[in-house]
Amino acid sequence: MTTTAPAPVLEAISIGKSYGHNTVLEDVSLEVYPGEVVCIIGPSGAGKSTFLRTLNRLEVPDTGEVWVGGEPMGFELRSGRLHELSERRLSAQRAKTGMVFQHFNLFPHLTVLGNVMEGPVQVQRRRSREVREEAVAILERVGLGDKLTHYPGQLSGGQRQRVAIARAVAMKPLFLLFDEPTSALDPELVGEVLAVMAGLAKDGMTMLVVTHEMAFARQVADRVVFMADGGIIEQGPVAQVLEQPREPRTRQFLQRVLE
Repeated sequence: MTTTAPAPVLEAISIGKSYGHNTVLEDVSLEVYPGEVVCIIGPSGAGKSTFLRTLNRLEVPDTGEVWVGGEPMGFELRSGRLHELSERRLSAQRAKTGMVFQHFNLFPHLTVLGNVMEGPVQVQRRRSREVREEAVAILERVGLGDKLTHYPGQLSGGQRQRVAIARAVAMKPLFLLFDEPTSALDPELVGEVLAVMAGLAKDGMTMLVVTHEMAFARQVADRVVFMADGGIIEQGPVAQVLEQPREPRTRQFLQRVLE
């Protein structure tokens, strides 16, 4: 009996992006499969964050295509041709992806619970009572069940990032995108955020993580992608890329960050 391989939940095809004469991404292609955790590593200026933002069209790529759950991101297919979505319909499509930023991006005027409920109620038009129950459960899961009525300004950086993760999970996305989620945190707060992310990975959440936390990548990732100079230099299983990299550029980077 043959089994059909799962289709990728996320597919980026030949993505290119420039700002004026500065080429940030060039011919970047990547597939991510359901339940997979992929960590993207590389030096500053490699194009990692820009690539992540093209995947949910926060940045519009100059060339290439992104497919999410079998649908073209930012477009709909009609009569064999791609037609660009309106901003309203793009927002609904973008809700299929969850994004966690470096600097939390929480609404300062909303409580912790309000921040987590906002997207499901306002974007997905779901019932407040149902959303509230789910939001409370998610916040308890990330260790913030006692902070429901607090405001972001009353929280530590680690707590705010855990709220941001809870907010992304509450949208029930096909996958989560993390853009250096611990880079803005004090060192003593990094562990609490990484523990939440590791728990999501263990529960089968599909995740694409731009990170400089090599220990996290080693422990949690199914695959590591090394980017430099606007392209993917090397990718593969964790042990292969981090322990026995094939490309000189990858070896140079790892020697520098693992010293």
